Amino acid sequence: MMSKLNQLLGSKLALYPKRRLLVTCYFLFIAFHFSLSSSFAQFNPQSKSITEKFFPELEFDISTPAFLKKSGFTNYQEMMEWLNKSIKTHEDKVSLSFIGESQNGKQVPMLIFSSKNEKAKTRVWLQGGLHGDEPAGTEAMLYLTDRLLNDPGFATFLENLEIAIVPMANIDGYEKQQRVAADGMDLNRDQTRLKAKESILLKAAFSAFQPSVALDFHEYRPFRKDFTKIGRAGVTSRYDAMFLYSGNLNVPKVLRDFTQHTFVEHARQVLNENQLTNHDYITTQKYGSQVHFNLGSVHSRSSATNFALANCVSTLLEIRGVGIGRYSFKRRVKASFLIAVAYLETTVKEKSALENVLAQALRSQHPVVVTSDKLTRKDSIHVIDLASEKEMKLGVTIHDALMSRPVLQRERPSAYLISSTEKQAAYKLKVMGIEVDSLATEKLVEVEAYELNNPIAADEDVILNLDPEEDAEASVPSANTRIKKQLFQAGTFVIWLNQPGANLACEILEPENANGFVKMKVIKSKQNQELPIYRYMKSEKFTP
Repeated sequence: MMSKLNQLLGSKLALYPKRRLLVTCYFLFIAFHFSLSSSFAQFNPQSKSITEKFFPELEFDISTPAFLKKSGFTNYQEMMEWLNKSIKTHEDKVSLSFIGESQNGKQVPMLIFSSKNEKAKTRVWLQGGLHGDEPAGTEAMLYLTDRLLNDPGFATFLENLEIAIVPMANIDGYEKQQRVAADGMDLNRDQTRLKAKESILLKAAFSAFQPSVALDFHEYRPFRKDFTKIGRAGVTSRYDAMFLYSGNLNVPKVLRDFTQHTFVEHARQVLNENQLTNHDYITTQKYGSQVHFNLGSVHSRSSATNFALANCVSTLLEIRGVGIGRYSFKRRVKASFLIAVAYLETTVKEKSALENVLAQALRSQHPVVVTSDKLTRKDSIHVIDLASEKEMKLGVTIHDALMSRPVLQRERPSAYLISSTEKQAAYKLKVMGIEVDSLATEKLVEVEAYELNNPIAADEDVILNLDPEEDAEASVPSANTRIKKQLFQAGTFVIWLNQPGANLACEILEPENANGFVKMKVIKSKQNQELPIYRYMKSEKFTP
């Protein structure tokens, strides 16, 4: 290796040993970094003793593709062969369709499960593999498919529910075991901008299905850079699973509470019964020189909040797994599977309550919360000290999105009007399942107009691959509103708020919202110019 390196560096550099050492270290660092991202040789920071002591494998019978081989994870071809073979004799229970193609031309499969009876069925949406380096979700969806088809104990789900499963949402990323899609886009930061091809086809399928309950299965990285600064040799996360459900104040409180106290609570009980540790979702963030923790989220660019704003019970599951290869893989798959089954159980058991909550949420007329602050509080979390290999309770500062408070809110309009020139915005609203009308003739309407104080610069990059908690507050515009009468041309888009997608429309059309169309530059903004978005405040409906 050294002789090849000397040839690469040249004979002159070889004459300077110190300089050669520095450059050698640099090349070794690059090689090490590459090995981290390679699906062929990944560095695993977790010791076998930590695995055996805290995260031993759970033994159960599973014959999905990844467990029919000794290494690696299920690839696309293996998944499709397995699915086609599995559903071949079960046409009375399941149908397989494709919702579109990935950027690299792979057909994205969706399975619909239901028995043929006359019952009104509650719809449940489950997806895995939105991040390509988080394989437990995909494998759990395949295992759930197997149980729904072959386990008589699962018949009650088919009798009462219509279940949609997208097992591998980000096929191109999954094939490379990389987080992002083929174009480098993080698909779970693209739920409102809808820039990636997969984001559009997944959202269109979700909107057409109109679920009452939605689950998105992920894995999280238990060895974080910030954890190395805690203790003598660093710490690692203790939790098998973490629940991310929205603290966004535009999700009606009745729906937020029902999600937390009914669905999440039952899933926690199931995990506890199986000795699987769990917590609300937390992630580190630097505050000055200190490491703090964010708990939950309010950001609609990610699925947990985006789905909830579409008026359904929504949760994103984070299973402990990124960066540790096949360690504890059965355990990770079983944890995901148990949570999925717990949510199906709750959906069947609480059918009437669920319908009532969604109806109440639909009738909610709360103000539009444009911006909010998280409550900062002291708490403790459980971690594993790597020096002693013992569990410890760690005192931390938490910024709690589940206890958010409004900062800027506006009276709820009856409708938003958008200029007919904003066809891209109207198209993306429709993809999100939001009904968009248009004026048949020109009409004089009294509205509230927005004037921007600090628009997003035309050349400013919109970063969508960072955690929303780190990125969303940067360069958010501010605006004033004023009442005016305006003659709107035929073709002007009208979004009435007496529809299931109303809260999502409010979220993305208010210009100061960190996840909205103005911040994301779907709708362009200029200093001291009106935005092409208007708020209609009167209760009387006018004819489009």
